[in-house]
Amino acid sequence: MARLRIAGQRRRTAVPATPALTSRSWHEPTAHEIEGMGTDVVLDLGWGRLVFGQTFRDLRGIVDALRGEETGRRDICVYPRDPQVLVGMAPDELFIDPSLTYRLDLHRYRTRPDVIRGVFVRTVTSAAEMDRINELYARNGMVTGDAATMWANHRTRTFTYLVAEDTRTGRIVGTVTGVDHVLAFGDPEGGTSLWCLVADKQDAPPGTGEALVRVLVERYVGRGRAYLDLSVMHDNTPAIKLYRKLGFARVPAVCIKRKNPINTPLFASRPPGLESLNPYARIIADEALRRGIRVEVTDADWGEMRLTVGGRSVLTRESLSEFTTAVAMSRCDDKRVTRRIMRRAGVRVARGALAGEGDLADARALLADVGQVVVKPARGEQGRGITVGVKGEAGLERAVAQALHFCPDVLVEELVEGDDLRVVVIDREVVAAAVRRPAEVIGDGRHPVVDLVRETSRRRERATGGESRIPLDDTTAEVVADAGFAMEDVPPHGERIPVRRTANLHTGGTIEDVTERLHPTIAEAAVRAAEALGIPVTGIDFLVPAVDGPDYVFIEANERPGLANHEPQPVVERFVDLLFPETRRR
Repeated sequence: MARLRIAGQRRRTAVPATPALTSRSWHEPTAHEIEGMGTDVVLDLGWGRLVFGQTFRDLRGIVDALRGEETGRRDICVYPRDPQVLVGMAPDELFIDPSLTYRLDLHRYRTRPDVIRGVFVRTVTSAAEMDRINELYARNGMVTGDAATMWANHRTRTFTYLVAEDTRTGRIVGTVTGVDHVLAFGDPEGGTSLWCLVADKQDAPPGTGEALVRVLVERYVGRGRAYLDLSVMHDNTPAIKLYRKLGFARVPAVCIKRKNPINTPLFASRPPGLESLNPYARIIADEALRRGIRVEVTDADWGEMRLTVGGRSVLTRESLSEFTTAVAMSRCDDKRVTRRIMRRAGVRVARGALAGEGDLADARALLADVGQVVVKPARGEQGRGITVGVKGEAGLERAVAQALHFCPDVLVEELVEGDDLRVVVIDREVVAAAVRRPAEVIGDGRHPVVDLVRETSRRRERATGGESRIPLDDTTAEVVADAGFAMEDVPPHGERIPVRRTANLHTGGTIEDVTERLHPTIAEAAVRAAEALGIPVTGIDFLVPAVDGPDYVFIEANERPGLANHEPQPVVERFVDLLFPETRRR
């Protein structure tokens, strides 16, 4: 009797229990085992090259290949034979990567019975999407790749670049790369490998990483491949948990890398206190260490470090350094002073009035004239005490009372419609520009607003090391009510609901890079503002009707802008260039 086969199912051939070439680093392959396999195979992935160690008959060839690594790239040798001998041949240049290799036998893979909601995984469809992939790499501290090389790779079947779309917004929120070893060099083991799995820490729906891995696995199952390998850092607990859930198991294969500035954290001891730094200080420390600059954490809670090259040291607190004078800092600290300096410099400012306890006459007059105002403490940061969209006299009194908790002097300004734009100026040059948007949640048709706020806040908190979270307070409830919802309502799928009025990142706001679209008039105003303040590093805030138009209104200047918010723009690189120009990368 013929064996019954179900339509749509593929016959899977079991792989050998122990593939000799990649699971036994001490194994000397026979001519039969490597018949038809390419030799000395090196693949360029844009961010670095994969050196397939099992294709090299002479270990000296691997050493020579890794010595050819380009500056700013990260080459990886996988499946080297006798890795301890390989490193011993060039101990000052090579090291064994502190990662683990996991393997999924594809004939054992089982599909998921239900659909991962909110995520659609597809193949990359345009060269422009490679730039979005690079943005995801940069946000996650990974080496970015050459987009042209990645696109050329993708146009062959050897490489597979997948992206995950958030079905609520249509935005790309994750990516993964696959390499088919059979097509690359005629791998007799029928292997494949997974690289660069990343999901947007702030915006990706739950399960995005799993969806990407599963689609890649199923692609290779469809090709009849034997296994899928990946390398993961030994301390990346969430990723390891996901891989084990999907059926991956440890194999003894290792990776070899070259001792370059990018890899320094993997083979050299780290300064004490480094792990306790917040993301805004840590990103600067990492860049300094990559350049060989000595980092001494002097106060981790404060984000303070001493950076040293040769006999010269600079003390920093996040992006604030000794290069910023006390006078420049005080000019930014008091918004009244900042406004006067801007007016003298010819930078447009919003109409404003001062208020204090029992002194609201000028503020009332301004409110009556313009209809809506913003009330803020004259001194303060991180959005504390600010009320946006004040309309009536009773609201004005409440807003001023709230601001007085943070400063005895209160500034009342005309509410100007437009996007909240942050322009980062370093050493008299615009390095980055980003639109900051107030926190919002997106309905999924299943959960109430309050649960969506909690989940979104958790993602923001994880992505920023606890620096950003959405408060569940009266202000959030009021903003949700203004949008026509109650906190317990279940909004429709894809419905965007604002939950905060200000775009402050510390209360869950998001940021969108617009550097390439910034109008020259606004860029020139930002540089003029920085020069007038006499400050080398600053974040200039504007309200603009359009980023690519010339109209703007100055809001304030920040003497300690958060550089971690502006990747992939080279803000950290330019900051360290300012401090130590002799380390500038040519």
